[in-house]
Amino acid sequence: MPTIQVDIVSAEGEIYSGEASMVFAPASMGEVGIAPRHAPLLTALKPGEVRVIDPEGKEHFFYITGGMLEVQPHLVTVLADTALRGEQLDEAAALQAQAEAEEALQGASRNRPGPRATGTRRSPRPLPGRPETQRQIEPKTGSKNRVKNRVKKTGSEPNNKSAEQETGSEPVIGL
Repeated sequence: MPTIQVDIVSAEGEIYSGEASMVFAPASMGEVGIAPRHAPLLTALKPGEVRVIDPEGKEHFFYITGGMLEVQPHLVTVLADTALRGEQLDEAAALQAQAEAEEALQGASRNRPGPRATGTRRSPRPLPGRPETQRQIEPKTGSKNRVKNRVKKTGSEPNNKSAEQETGSEPVIGL
């Protein structure tokens, strides 16, 4: 029966190294199963269980908090953020740690000051060095208002003279 070399390592050191007939890992898009001569693959791992089935059929369990998985035809490497063997886990201690973490998160959200805690929205701050101004938005009501605004700015009414009447010469057409 063909086998594949499996190495599971974390920042603490090597967790497992040995031959396997099959490996299962929690990839970011779902669980992947890796058999010998698998196509090359590189993917992120999410927290979960890595299962290694050795050539004798015995299953080894490892729990990781995330990391990367590299697969080559004859080698699988799990680079875990942190990893523990299944035998090293204590369910009661894990449940206690989870409860403490949830309690700490709830306490942090209650003590958090500011508009996000109340659900109110702050107005944008003015840019440094510029006075705060309010922007007035005027409704568009047609061309008469544009003509009035132009008269206010320039002091004269717009005229509809052609280029020939303004300059006294014929317009140049085409270049």
